[in-house]
Amino acid sequence: MDMENNNNGELASPRKVVSITEAARINGVTRQAIYVAIKQNKLRARKDSTRWTIDLDDLEEYRLNKYSRTKSTYEGELLFDNNKGFYSVNQAAKMLGVPAQKIYYATRIGMLKATRKGAAWVIHTDDIKEYQEKYLSRSSEHEAM
Repeated sequence: MDMENNNNGELASPRKVVSITEAARINGVTRQAIYVAIKQNKLRARKDSTRWTIDLDDLEEYRLNKYSRTKSTYEGELLFDNNKGFYSVNQAAKMLGVPAQKIYYATRIGMLKATRKGAAWVIHTDDIKEYQEKYLSRSSEHEAM
């Protein structure tokens, strides 16, 4: 534990710090990923002679602000706003229980309607349901015969 000085020069409550290895274990990533986050100034850390130490509060802040595709925006709006019925290809594939490549193929040949927004394909829940009813239920009927 590391002690921190408060404004009066007195020692305040101890701050809990962890090493890169511990931070990686807590976040479920590799040590290299933590090190890269430090070097890119995405994660605050302090180097004490030869060892990096990371405050647990800084680690929590990093975890909350870490990039996630679900937070991606296009022209100021969430790309994959599930509350409004918009899903990514991977989310649609998971919902339908099929590989993502099958969803990409279905959009490419026109079986599944999807919209391109920037670098991402966005699929509305109504289009997912229509694809499921028209094509997926039919293919499972053919397999049963």
